[in-house]
Amino acid sequence: MSATGKQETEEEETAVDTARHQLERAAAHLDIDEGIIERLKHPDQVHRVSVPLERDDGSTELLTGYRAQHDSVRGPFKGGMRYHPGVTEEECIGLSMWMTWKCAVMDIPFGGAKGGIVVNPKDLSTDEKERLTRRFTQELRDFVGPMHDIPAPDMGTDAETMAWFMDAYSMQEGETQPGVVTGKPPVVGGSYGRDEAPGRSVAIVTREACDYYDFPLEDTTIAVQGFGSVGANAARLLDDWGANVVAVSDVNGAIYDPEGLDTRDVPTHEEEPEAVMSYDAPQKLSNEELLELDVDVLVPAAIGNVITAENANDVQADVVVEGANGPTTTAGDEILRKNGVHVVPDILANAGGVTVSYFEWLQDINRRKWSKERVNEELEEEMLSAWNDVRAEVEARDIPWREAAYVVALSRVAEAHEARGLWP
Repeated sequence: MSATGKQETEEEETAVDTARHQLERAAAHLDIDEGIIERLKHPDQVHRVSVPLERDDGSTELLTGYRAQHDSVRGPFKGGMRYHPGVTEEECIGLSMWMTWKCAVMDIPFGGAKGGIVVNPKDLSTDEKERLTRRFTQELRDFVGPMHDIPAPDMGTDAETMAWFMDAYSMQEGETQPGVVTGKPPVVGGSYGRDEAPGRSVAIVTREACDYYDFPLEDTTIAVQGFGSVGANAARLLDDWGANVVAVSDVNGAIYDPEGLDTRDVPTHEEEPEAVMSYDAPQKLSNEELLELDVDVLVPAAIGNVITAENANDVQADVVVEGANGPTTTAGDEILRKNGVHVVPDILANAGGVTVSYFEWLQDINRRKWSKERVNEELEEEMLSAWNDVRAEVEARDIPWREAAYVVALSRVAEAHEARGLWP
């Protein structure tokens, strides 16, 4: 097949296709009833709602929203809510499946969900975004709840969005229900350390991977694509721990210094949007060139599908730690595997977000707040436990990290289905 043909094949692969392919690969290593595997290929429910939005000029626009709920055998549905023009039903289903595996690999008592609205958040004023969120909450009211489905921030949404969602839901219920969402501001039931958690978990997993492959952290070179909440927090922690972060990027491009960057001095997207390229560094590169740098560890922490059949052969890193969701396509993953590149998957590496969301939910339902120190200590413990569970499968079965993570996750979900049985 030509390079063009490969690219076309990859473009046709939806998030659902990728998720099902990964499910089947993991199932091949386990003795699981085919009926359970078939059930896990499909979501429990998908809700599609129309969301009217009153614009600031008085006009009304009708938008489409989704909430995919994949599996709740281990606990309430859990997953992000995104505002993005590219939101589709298929994407929400695929991402909800990944959330099921992510919660299971971390051994958190949640299932997977994902949702969002087809809208460009940059086109919304603050007032419009609030009205949209409150109306969306009303449309989803019967499908969410602290013991049923718990949304969280995602692309285009943030802590403020979650506060509006929680307030609207609470007003409808007639009592304050902080546990209906996570990722809220701490002043209304959010958890300290939630915003930094995905980046922190990426840093922890990168540190453990370096130790596993005998890369002394102080001698390890790292390139991070994406300098938002995940990439920047991961890069700065690794820098603090002595690693040599030589390249970071934002949507406009990358900066590179083979001697190492002062990541605390480079502005994050939150601190100064799209400012990475204005930083004084020896070299400026494209995002594509960053992926091909000769470094020990590559952390794609920006968007999905950046390592593909087209560029995977050019990846020179020894280890890839996935900070973003789905940064490696199936074809790209196969090439990395053949080239001996070790890929630590997103469902393990960036699971700090859902883990601290679980901590937040516990704090909310118990009405007792944890300190940031406790949150970080508990996160460290949970990440090391999950890392060790996945590492044990890597070593016992001689399989790649991605398959090992899915084996851990699928075995736990399947065991729960076996234990609960099938309602007649």
